[in-house]
Amino acid sequence: MTDSAPSRRMTGIGRVLVIVYAVMALAATGRSFVQIAERFDEAPLAYSLSAASAVVYILATLALVFSRRPGWYVVAWVAIAFELVGVLVVGTLSVALPELFQHPTVWSLYGYGYVFIPLLLPFFGLWWLITHRAVAVPDEAVPAGAGR
Repeated sequence: MTDSAPSRRMTGIGRVLVIVYAVMALAATGRSFVQIAERFDEAPLAYSLSAASAVVYILATLALVFSRRPGWYVVAWVAIAFELVGVLVVGTLSVALPELFQHPTVWSLYGYGYVFIPLLLPFFGLWWLITHRAVAVPDEAVPAGAGR
C-alpha cells in the first residue's frame, strides 16, 4: 500500500493536534529526564509519573500520525484514554493528597504547570479519533501474494 494521497489527518486541526502532542512529548521527556537525573531520590513517584507521561505523549503522537491504519488507531485510543485517566487520577490525588506530590509532575493539579493542556488535550484527541475513524484497507489494495 502506498500513501501517495495526503491524509486528511495531517491537515488543519489534525496537524495542530499532532504538533501539540509532539511538543508535550518533548516537554515531558525533557522534564522527566532532568528530574530523574538530578533529583530522583527526592520524589521517585512524581518523577516516575513524569517519565510515564512522556512515554504516553510519545506513543500518542506516533499513533495519531499513523492512525489511518487500524492497528495504530487502536494504539491511539489506548494511549489517549490512558492519558485522560492519568491526568484525572494524578490531578485529583495532587489536590486531595498534596503531600504525595510536593514535587510537581506533568499531570499534577491537572496540568497546571502546562496551562492545563494535559487536561484538555486528551478530550481533543478522543474527539479527533471519533470523527476520523481508521479505514480498513480493501483486499484489492494488497499486492498479490502479500500477507496471504
